[in-house]
Amino acid sequence: MPSLEPIASKKNESVEAGFDDDADPELVELLRQHFGLGAKSSTPASPETRVLEGAQYVFDNAIDVALSPAGVKEAAEFIWLRMQKTAYSTQTWLEHELHPKTKDEGTVDFIFTMDLLNFSFWSEKQDESERFCIDYRGKKWTGYSSLVAALQRALDEGIPITTPDFWVNETECTEEVLKHVFRSATDEEIPMFKERVQCLREAGDVLCNEFGGSFANCIDSADYSAAGLVNLVAESFDCFRDETVFHGRRVRLYKRAQILVADLWACFNGEDYGEFHDIDKITMFADYRIPQMLHQLGCLRYAPPLESHIKSLKEIQPGSNWEIEMRGTSIWCVELIKREIEKRHPEAKTARKTSVSEPDGHLAQAENSEQPGDTEEHQTEKDRPQRTYGVNAILIDFFLYDTMKELEQKKDESLPHHRTRSIWY
Repeated sequence: MPSLEPIASKKNESVEAGFDDDADPELVELLRQHFGLGAKSSTPASPETRVLEGAQYVFDNAIDVALSPAGVKEAAEFIWLRMQKTAYSTQTWLEHELHPKTKDEGTVDFIFTMDLLNFSFWSEKQDESERFCIDYRGKKWTGYSSLVAALQRALDEGIPITTPDFWVNETECTEEVLKHVFRSATDEEIPMFKERVQCLREAGDVLCNEFGGSFANCIDSADYSAAGLVNLVAESFDCFRDETVFHGRRVRLYKRAQILVADLWACFNGEDYGEFHDIDKITMFADYRIPQMLHQLGCLRYAPPLESHIKSLKEIQPGSNWEIEMRGTSIWCVELIKREIEKRHPEAKTARKTSVSEPDGHLAQAENSEQPGDTEEHQTEKDRPQRTYGVNAILIDFFLYDTMKELEQKKDESLPHHRTRSIWY
């Protein structure tokens, strides 16, 4: 029987030094070419984040977190039907009152800042009226929305909070100014304030010194690859490198790096700065809300000690076996849900290749890849890998998160979310 307390994962010194147990496919190919062990590939290897394979490894070796096959099947059908009924699409992301409505480089800066700081909003206060919140546009905003509200409020006040040059200017961007940006309508301050300041400073330094002061240049470097951009972000910014070690093997979870790409894709509706030919390589975003919802749906099952720990609102340490098992198994669970939807409803997979999102949020089927009104200039873009739409891990994640927040408002949670203080989510 597992112990009540989570077991901290042991550090693998070779991994900490930069050695990975699993050889990098791209590096192996370069070495093979160097030593003449194989013909040079005519096409470069497609980028892979390796998040999904790590998640499967976690699931296969988990002790205290398991999946219910029947629960996964039922959840898949529930999600598919609800998403069809509500016409759930990238347009749903845009309907959030605080999300950017413009589509330009300034929006890219906003989304990068938003996901740079998108972590740890839960409060230990039981009284909701005492929790950290942002007063903006006549409303009190909590959780993730409090961050978006704080950024929008700062911009309204003339504070360039989404500008990397500002973050590295410690004369103008002082801690006092940042405390003003994130000032709360209650006595409780924003959690992990110092860590957020550090993230801004570090990211600003990287962007200003390596990418011309704009995240848009990072997007250009990725060459329309979602996986490539995730890898670039994780490699370039320490505060996005959401990796851990589980049973001696490095596991990549990349919650914020992946949701950054997903938010770009959703905001720009798969076009311009949000155009990625391999968006389906992005997995769900391993945080604390999606595991909670997957448990609510009967997909995720916890060993009694872990479930009791969560019910008691006790913290679970980042990097502990319990935490990694919940996050990794959740990623794999959503992948299985996606596969089940595609198995039962093949049109879900086909729609991603042949659909575009209408302004009202509905997916409009196209009979072929060419759309009425295509100009000759537009048709030259067909040479690029085709964009994908429809039901994927991103939309499933967004849907589960929104649904869980609705249940929370109704006080209809079967289990509280687990509590972990971390910059990763």
